[in-house]
Amino acid sequence: MSGTVLGVGPGVFILALLWVLTLLFCVVLSRASGLTRFSVILVFFAAVIITLALLLFPRASELPTPSTEIKIVDTFFLGRFVLLAILILVFLGCLFLLLIHHVLQPVYAKPMRAIS
Repeated sequence: MSGTVLGVGPGVFILALLWVLTLLFCVVLSRASGLTRFSVILVFFAAVIITLALLLFPRASELPTPSTEIKIVDTFFLGRFVLLAILILVFLGCLFLLLIHHVLQPVYAKPMRAIS
């Protein structure tokens, strides 16, 4: 779906722009005086005709084009496992060093106070 924004194509935006401009012209022309005020009807019917032409004559085909199947290939498969093995070895080494320096650190006895 190339050329879409929020899941809709450019035709929806063209129709929205057409009707916003039609509403703007109708509001401006309704403030006019005399015979110009009745041109609101012509502007409205012109917008209806343009909308019907855009809806009845679509530019895209009704049948979607056949899509080719995309195969995802992981070319870095072995390298990823080598990096994972190195990461696990480093983690185990750090865990061993933590065990040596933190958990097995000697706790010295405090001297007892002399009872008098």
